[in-house]
Amino acid sequence: MRIATIIIRILLGLFLLFASITYFFPMGEQPAPTGDMATVFAGFMATKYLMPLAKSVELLVGLSYVSGKFVRLFNLVLLPVSLNILLLNIFPTKEALPVALILFLGNLFLIYSHWNSYKDILKA
Repeated sequence: MRIATIIIRILLGLFLLFASITYFFPMGEQPAPTGDMATVFAGFMATKYLMPLAKSVELLVGLSYVSGKFVRLFNLVLLPVSLNILLLNIFPTKEALPVALILFLGNLFLIYSHWNSYKDILKA
């Protein structure tokens, strides 16, 4: 279980680093969203802060996962972001649903693997 946790943590960290770095430093032509997703992204871009905020969170989580520092904290920070990515790929479009599902399930697995650390937070 420990080796699986390390492998999933590093793979998710590398994926999040790649996704955030390519946002801040475009490396080639990005495909334009179409249909309902184009409307959603137009709204995100109109806010001027939402996409940079989400990508900054992804960058911090990716750095944490790759370095192995503050992993338990960043598991919880990533949860709403990964859930939103999953829901955006379920409802407006299903193009990147497998990637979103892997990200969300990987996040849940990492939370599960550190579950004993979260027990005190969840006590009534």
